[in-house]
Amino acid sequence: MAILKACAFLILSALLLIHLTDAAQVVSKGIPSPSPSPLPAPKPIDCGAACGYRCSKTKRPNLCKRACGSCCAKCSCVPPGTSGNYEACPCYYKLTTVNKSTGKVVRKCP
Repeated sequence: MAILKACAFLILSALLLIHLTDAAQVVSKGIPSPSPSPLPAPKPIDCGAACGYRCSKTKRPNLCKRACGSCCAKCSCVPPGTSGNYEACPCYYKLTTVNKSTGKVVRKCP
């Protein structure tokens, strides 16, 4: 009976050792583990409608919509509301351009 228990222990130990060495080889080879399913693609934004609302209270709506539209095309987002709220779209806030009359770098997006 003792020999049977010892044999069973040795077989289980050998299987465990084989499993651990296989796992170590996978890690050392850099084989990526299966990743979870990818996130669904974000819905495309309607830049015209978003910029139309964003620029609805400005004195120069055409200029605002043109700048907003180019920013929206690059960032795929427009901050909510008619002004501010840049934390909702950091890319939109970070885009800059050079003011031709002063030469200073200013934010591009309204």
